[in-house]
Amino acid sequence: MIDHDRFAAIVRAAGEIAHSHWPGSGHDLHSWEKKPGDPVCEADLAVDKFLRRELSALLPSAGWLSEETVDSPARMENRLIWLVDPIDGTRDFIRGRSGWAVSVALVSEGRPLIGMLSAPAREEEWLAVAGRGAQRNGETLVASRCETLAGARIPADSLMKEDRLMTMVEKPNSIALRVAMVAADEADLIATLRWGFEWDLGAAALIAREAGAAVSDAFGKPFGYNKRDPRSFGLVASAPGIHRAVTEHLAERAKVVAARPRG
Repeated sequence: MIDHDRFAAIVRAAGEIAHSHWPGSGHDLHSWEKKPGDPVCEADLAVDKFLRRELSALLPSAGWLSEETVDSPARMENRLIWLVDPIDGTRDFIRGRSGWAVSVALVSEGRPLIGMLSAPAREEEWLAVAGRGAQRNGETLVASRCETLAGARIPADSLMKEDRLMTMVEKPNSIALRVAMVAADEADLIATLRWGFEWDLGAAALIAREAGAAVSDAFGKPFGYNKRDPRSFGLVASAPGIHRAVTEHLAERAKVVAARPRG
């Protein structure tokens, strides 16, 4: 349907644009808050503009849903849609840390077809095509095969008392990179209990699934894409052998948090 090599080149170039603004490479950066606690920077907008131009030229029939573009109901009329997070992990980006990535996925009829993460500060490229597996820097990925929740590796800065049976590992700010860690067998699970957007999930969820991981919302239900409201509650990406145990472990908390008014 599309030229995969051209797609990868576009996302790679977007990563290079972001990297050219990154404070970790000594660049000055202008940043601000869209709303309290929701940072954005000039690199987000530059990458968004570049990707919209290049991806629209690559596949003119596809709609557009991006964190940094005002949503339009017109996208619902498209069978194909690009899901874009110009910089996933903006907090790490602004602080000069490496835990960020450009995230792009192409979705058809609610299912991701191809997804890529470009993380030049980590010298990593993650790519998956539906039915063809997932790779990092050209190497085939095989997801975690952990079978028990006790001792399972989870990217986290801290753990609640009820979660301390697990083991903390490095936590990049980018949720997409955390999901990718499960795909690469560098973590056994990631779990969130908050409302997240489709652009957070499209590419990383495909990468994890193609590597053999199990991916769902906090209640164990599969994700849909190009919905009128592009949000889902929670995320669980894990080794298949512990996916049910994770959702059961979180079930009561998930019910409580999901019932709260959305921000």
